[in-house]
Amino acid sequence: MKRFLVLAAASAAAITVSGAGLAQQKARINVQTVFPTTLPLLGEAAPSAAKKIERSTGGAIELKIHEPGALVPAGQAIQAAGQGSVDAAFSGAGFFSSVDTTFNMFSTVPFGPGAGEYLAWMYYGGGLQFAREMFGKHGIYNIPCGFIPPEASGWFRKEIKTVADLKGLKMRFFGLGAKVMEKLGVSTQLLLPGDIFQALQLGTIDATEFSVPTADMKFGFYQVAKFYYFPGWHQQATFLDLYVNKKKWDSLSEPHRAIIETSCGDNIREGIALGEATQFKAIREMQEKHGVQVRRWSPEIMAAMDKAWKEVIAEESAKNAQFKKVYESYAKFRADYDIWREYGYLK
Repeated sequence: MKRFLVLAAASAAAITVSGAGLAQQKARINVQTVFPTTLPLLGEAAPSAAKKIERSTGGAIELKIHEPGALVPAGQAIQAAGQGSVDAAFSGAGFFSSVDTTFNMFSTVPFGPGAGEYLAWMYYGGGLQFAREMFGKHGIYNIPCGFIPPEASGWFRKEIKTVADLKGLKMRFFGLGAKVMEKLGVSTQLLLPGDIFQALQLGTIDATEFSVPTADMKFGFYQVAKFYYFPGWHQQATFLDLYVNKKKWDSLSEPHRAIIETSCGDNIREGIALGEATQFKAIREMQEKHGVQVRRWSPEIMAAMDKAWKEVIAEESAKNAQFKKVYESYAKFRADYDIWREYGYLK
């Protein structure tokens, strides 16, 4: 017993010393986020990660979250992180797609997988390896650090009954889904979150997609457009990442890097759980209090969108070898995953 007590005391002392050592290694990381921190789920993700990291390190690591545009223009946050103008950015890979459309694959994919399958491809199917290689060339170390469940697919001023009703519309759209909508006659543009409502209100755009119902309600899109369409075929699941300047990342101790990645992993868990737990309330409130007309796309329109997506895949693969490489990895994983889906899940 005496020997046991001595060993226990020694272990406790070692833990205390280790914790004290971590606490002495101070680091501050200035993070430019793309999403207002008051925005449900999307905006909450960065502060949530910061709190987890600060708590886990006893305050040794501070992620200072800056509102969109506070340090650099929000649309340039990822580029700024790579250049070292900011320590890090909190965003989605689709906001970096002007550099290479392949980056969209690490954010969300039209007609893509749900949470479990997308996480599986990212962590065990090669997705994260591809992302790290590509971002690494731009001086960035990316860490998946948030997750969004299925989104809505658009707010419209009028009911969309046929594919022809889409033609000529001006619409805010994100990621590869924008290319799909363009094939259906929609003129798309990627507006940053803070610019969408005003553009919709002023008529600069006729329609918009943005995010999950809780986030959409926060922006008040229902004040201008009453028809709200589902499912979010273009974003069945969405990753948010912490993009850290590579030199800044390398300057951190290994324990601190591990804590950041672990905290981000827990942030993904929270994003999935919170996202799934809160959307029904937002939909109900929009219907009952604000007169929102919730609609599902007709089978004919969904078929047209799916056909257009297949055309986008072929075109992007033909002109971008990197896209072809990543998409083929993703498609093969999904084909293999079909075996598990077929036998493992209820239909």
